[in-house]
Amino acid sequence: MDTAMMIDTLWVILAAMLVFFMNLGFASVESGMARAKNTVNILSKNFIVFAVSSLGFMLLGWGLMFGGDNPIIGTENLFILGGKIDYYAETLTPSVPFWGKFFFQLVFCGTAATIVSGAVAERIKYISFIVFSFVLTLVVYPIVGHWVWGGGWLADLGFMDFAGDTVVHSVGGWAALTGAMILGPRIGKYDKNGKPKAIPGHNMSLATIGLFVLWLGWFGFNPGSTMSMQQPGDVAHILVTTNTAAIAAVVTSTAASWIFIGKPDLGMTINGCLAGLVGITGACAYVSVLSSLVIGAIAGIIVVFAVILFDRAKIDDPVGATSVHLGCGVFGTICVGLFAQEGVTTLSTVNGLFFGGGASLLGVQLVGIIAVGAFTFLASGATWLVIKKTLGMRVSAAEELEGLDIGEHGNAAYPDFAIAASAVAGEELPSAAPAAASLPSNAPSRAVSPEAAIPVRNEARPGAKITHVSIVTKQSKFEALREALDRIGITGITVTNVLGYGMQKGNTEYYRGAPVETRLLPKVKVDIVVCKVPVDTMVKTVKEALYTGSVGDGKIFIYDVENVVKVRTGEEGYDALQDD
Repeated sequence: MDTAMMIDTLWVILAAMLVFFMNLGFASVESGMARAKNTVNILSKNFIVFAVSSLGFMLLGWGLMFGGDNPIIGTENLFILGGKIDYYAETLTPSVPFWGKFFFQLVFCGTAATIVSGAVAERIKYISFIVFSFVLTLVVYPIVGHWVWGGGWLADLGFMDFAGDTVVHSVGGWAALTGAMILGPRIGKYDKNGKPKAIPGHNMSLATIGLFVLWLGWFGFNPGSTMSMQQPGDVAHILVTTNTAAIAAVVTSTAASWIFIGKPDLGMTINGCLAGLVGITGACAYVSVLSSLVIGAIAGIIVVFAVILFDRAKIDDPVGATSVHLGCGVFGTICVGLFAQEGVTTLSTVNGLFFGGGASLLGVQLVGIIAVGAFTFLASGATWLVIKKTLGMRVSAAEELEGLDIGEHGNAAYPDFAIAASAVAGEELPSAAPAAASLPSNAPSRAVSPEAAIPVRNEARPGAKITHVSIVTKQSKFEALREALDRIGITGITVTNVLGYGMQKGNTEYYRGAPVETRLLPKVKVDIVVCKVPVDTMVKTVKEALYTGSVGDGKIFIYDVENVVKVRTGEEGYDALQDD
């Protein structure tokens, strides 16, 4: 093997690994933008989709995509497992061994299938998603890939799609759109008047991490599509156009959401960056750096309004996959016909409309968009409908409300966030206490354990009154409150992060342009039981620590405590308050 072949092979394999790593990015973005109760399901789908898409592409997909120059579909040496790989020695590039270029195309195929996952999240049956992904990568994606990259009829027309705006993103986007349409929206997504309601994602930190993983992966996705390092200037140019479109889209999507929604929505910024990356994918080798800046800037604006429009059209897409990959995939394909500039790389040999090339290339691009859109929409729709009639597409309403993690997988992503009974299997819990309704009318008011009736005697020292003080205030005031309590000798406190609102009625929040129907604000609740410290002294101290004169300083609730029981020793009243 000569040096050039070694370098090309190393470059293609490295780029393919970066594209593979994008699976983590998709999993993180999707799970972060979904609710916590569906996290396991989304993470699992992102595992299984790559597995089944790889299998489908190995069995038949590669052959349909690259098996000969039939204008419609590959027909020769179709099955890779057991087929003759020498047949493909000249396919794509002769300077990379078969399995290297096969793996590079394989991870692209997996990316197209992964796009669907986010759009159908939080209500699709796991098995139905698996079956659809297999069909998409076994047949649908390879046929479109053959038209464009495998010597098919669109390639013969002169259709240009360097790294997959149409082949990958639009195909995934059309498949996602049909799935979301046939599934219908999530429960609670629309009010009785049909107005969309926000269903915020549970972890924007995770979504942001996923975005950066995808951004990194795109530096393999686009530059790697050269499948050669023999023209390093081309690779470097593509690297910069890719990044330039992304940064432009970050700025414009943030600005658009700020202007039209009222706040710089992080979810919109995340989708904006992805929109810029998608928008430049098809044209990255054919346009100048300046043109990539314009393309990214426009894509960042498009995606903000696309998210809002899809919501209003009752197409519920929890992560905005259709807006990003379909909307900006189509836009990016058009941009080739508008911004292509001969000579910006050795790969760019034709001018688009804006650079004196006339409308011929743009016309071909539009033909490709319509043809691929019609085929993928119909093929995907038919596949979804067959699945719906046989396996069923959607989980039950009860399962959707409880969360797919429990219903589909039997476990939760955050089990430690919930308090669960820990009775040992086979043991019977003690008999429950009588219900409050069965107590005599003169019975003292007392909290009774739902698991056991524990007799409690009030043996507090005479005159040692026990008081429970509960303080609710802003989280930012906690440290000042704690220090003030320390100064008067109170060190035993219980602190809880809570949500609530009072006269201020909370803040208006938006998520991807739709109002969040909650007025709950983050608060901190501090519970203290005092006996020796005078309550008046404590209240005065707390007021001095929290007072600003503004709404939201907090409230102090004071309760008499009937008794206190120390579990370890059985001590009661004042004695039970002493430290162990």
